[in-house]
Amino acid sequence: MPRMIGDGKTKFTLCLEKPVNPGAPTATELNAGIDASFKILGSDFAWSAADSTAISETPLGAELETTVPGRSTYTAGLTLWRYFALAGGADATEDEVFEALKEKGTTFWAYARETDKGAEEPWAASDEIYLGGEAVNDLPQRLDGTGFIKRRVPLMVQRGYNNITVAAA
Repeated sequence: MPRMIGDGKTKFTLCLEKPVNPGAPTATELNAGIDASFKILGSDFAWSAADSTAISETPLGAELETTVPGRSTYTAGLTLWRYFALAGGADATEDEVFEALKEKGTTFWAYARETDKGAEEPWAASDEIYLGGEAVNDLPQRLDGTGFIKRRVPLMVQRGYNNITVAAA
């Protein structure tokens, strides 16, 4: 089996409507969501499990401290580009990721696929999802510097579904 270069392979979808089964969304539900794959910056994208909280469970007679994994934690956040119409004002269609996340505390469900499929390929039954979950966002933060107009959006995962698959319709 060959290893796979990850460039162009991450598909990231936001669902503003809760899937019937958030731990096994259907391709129909995912394809109806907002495909953010090409509207967020890849270099600082974070949507992953992180180190679990460590719980010390050392036996009285042990000579070294031992720990076991406790509560799961996640690291999550993204930088989105803003899209404006040439006639002025935000482009309602192209600026959909910002529109979905501009209000602090918005609850949404997000799913990420990173496989041999390209990011532009639609979701299909049995696709592997490396992380799906319910999340809320903090306020979008303005970024100084050069380049396009963009905003950094911290995300807080409320419930994570690790290594799941897209359900059949």
